[in-house]
Amino acid sequence: MMSNAQETIDQAVKSNDVLLFMKGTPNFPQCGFSGQVVQILDYLGVEYGAVNVLEDDAIRSGIKDYSNWPTIPQLYVKGEFIGGCDIIREMFQAGELQEHFAGAGIPTRDTAA
Repeated sequence: MMSNAQETIDQAVKSNDVLLFMKGTPNFPQCGFSGQVVQILDYLGVEYGAVNVLEDDAIRSGIKDYSNWPTIPQLYVKGEFIGGCDIIREMFQAGELQEHFAGAGIPTRDTAA
């Protein structure tokens, strides 16, 4: 059963340029940390997919194994694990997140024509 969750996670990560594993949905985050990452992504105007880990226990535990990271939310850009809430917030405040999106060819509000 666990390998099926890993396949589902891997497929989702690879088929979305920007993907957020979170508690709740972008319109209704169910934890403050997920909400903070959604606010940052929305502020930057980044298009992203989201997976609500509360809907599937196998995904909820599987994503932690997939990334070897113990907490949710988790942000992926072009298949690469970027980090959780603290890392995303720090990168955003330092301008590094915006640079990372630009380097990965992900349009943000600042770069959109």
